[in-house]
Amino acid sequence: MTAPRITDSHCHLDFPQFDGERDALIDRAAERGVHRIVTICTQLENEPQVRAIAEAHAPVFYAAGTHPMSVGKVPEIALEDLTRLAEHPKFVGIGETGLDYHYTGETAAEQQESLRLHIEASRQTALPLIIHARDADDDMARILTEEHRAAPYTCVMHCFSSGAALAEAALDLGFYLSMSGIAAFPKSQELRDIFAAAPADRILVETDAPYLAPPPNRGKRNEPAFVADTAKVGAEVFGMAYDEFAAQTEANFERLFTKVTAWAS
Repeated sequence: MTAPRITDSHCHLDFPQFDGERDALIDRAAERGVHRIVTICTQLENEPQVRAIAEAHAPVFYAAGTHPMSVGKVPEIALEDLTRLAEHPKFVGIGETGLDYHYTGETAAEQQESLRLHIEASRQTALPLIIHARDADDDMARILTEEHRAAPYTCVMHCFSSGAALAEAALDLGFYLSMSGIAAFPKSQELRDIFAAAPADRILVETDAPYLAPPPNRGKRNEPAFVADTAKVGAEVFGMAYDEFAAQTEANFERLFTKVTAWAS
C-alpha cells in the first residue's frame, strides 16, 4: 500500500550530519510518502551549497535567511541581495528569521532589525516568511502585528513551541503553525492543546532535521522520513485519520508555498 503523500516543510539538509547520505535519506523519505522537502539556509554565506542540494534533487526546495542566533555574528544581507536570491525557481521562502532571546538576548535590537528586513523581503517577493521564535513571544507578536498592519505578508511559525498567546496572534494574522517532533514528545500535552485549538487548515508539519526527532526515534538524528511520525500524532490531535490529516497539511502547504505549486505545474 502506498503511503499518503506528505511534505517536510522545514529541515537542514546542508548540515554535516547528512554528509555522504543525502541521496539515501531522500529515498527513505519517499518510502514513507514524503515527496517534498524544504531545506533551510540559516547563514547566507552557505546559500550556494543549499541551492546546489535543491538543484540536484527533484523533491527538494529551499529557503534562505539569517537565523536570529547568527545576527551580529555574520554580516546582514542587503534587502536587494536577498530578493535577488529569491529569483531562483526553487527558492520558495524567506528565512528562517525571527527572535531568539534564550541564548542570544544580548542582540535583541539587532534581531528585531533583521526580522523587519526579512518581512520586507517577504512582501517584495510574495514568498512566505519562515519564523523562529524562542523566549520572545511578546516582541514577536508585536512586530509581526505591526508589520502586517503596515502591509500584509504571509508567514509560518516554524517548529512552533511558544505560548498560546503567540499562537493566537499569529493565527489572527492569517499565519500558519508548523508542528515538529516537539509536539510528539510525551510531556508536550500543553503544546498539543495549543495546536488542537488552531484551525486544521493552518497546520504544517516538519522535522527541523537533524534536530528534534519524534518518537520512536527521539534522541537520534532526525531526518525527513520521520515527519510521518509527527504527522501521525497530528492526526490524533485533530481527530483525523492519518491519510486525511496528511491531505490537509498538503493542501495547507500548497496554499502557503505557492511557488512550489507553480513549479510542480
